[in-house]
Amino acid sequence: MVMASLDKETIVWITGASSGIGEALAKAWSAEGARVVLSSRKQNELERVKSACACPEKCHIVLLDLADPDSLDAAAKTVLETFGHVDVLVNNGGISQRSLVSETPMEIDRKIMQVDYFGGVQLAKAVLPSMIERKKGHFVAISSIVGVFGFPYRSAYSAAKHAMHGFYETLRAENSSHGIKVTVVCPGRILTQVSLHALRADGKEYGIMDHAQKNGISAEDCARRIMKAVRKGKKETYVCRKDVLMVYFRRYIPALYYILVGKVKPN
Repeated sequence: MVMASLDKETIVWITGASSGIGEALAKAWSAEGARVVLSSRKQNELERVKSACACPEKCHIVLLDLADPDSLDAAAKTVLETFGHVDVLVNNGGISQRSLVSETPMEIDRKIMQVDYFGGVQLAKAVLPSMIERKKGHFVAISSIVGVFGFPYRSAYSAAKHAMHGFYETLRAENSSHGIKVTVVCPGRILTQVSLHALRADGKEYGIMDHAQKNGISAEDCARRIMKAVRKGKKETYVCRKDVLMVYFRRYIPALYYILVGKVKPN
């Protein structure tokens, strides 16, 4: 389903829609006339995003918590019973990390894997049968450039993003004959609050805006690039500036990548 000409009844479900990339995507799809389902844990922020959308009357709030599997089942049931299907599922919600492997307890690893990987997988599996039945559907998985290489202070986050690539590439391979498309998005430094809410080893929020994050691509520009990739039916796309060089160093000059990544500091 290439989105060149958007059906005005297209159902787009976005997780993590209360801020950052998710908010920007919600506004962009709403401007194109889609019915947008806004999901996160934050009712007040979702209401703010809804009111800021071009067609707020076509935006619908469904609360969920990616850390709570029961809430995901309930949300999927609500969406499918309300609309009958989902045309585009944007698995964007997630949480980052700022802690060393040696200092991070397993409960933090498990929480990040649940929020960043298992939560999205659960929602994907919930809507997939209706997509197969209708012979169309598009998954947009918001990964990261650290989903294609390891990076200090991001062990669980990077692992969850790596897992996303494996899952969605397999989903695509198994279901392309059913008209199902998958676009995996790998953002680099985007100006959002992701570093502020990243988890430390003690489970508390990092609370610091990374310097590179502060000077990153705007969420709105990121959303435009994602929308373009979805329209073209791209299988994978990178939304980066110079940070994309690490992807190519890892792929083509691994010795240089290993030298550079070993010099990374927390901020």
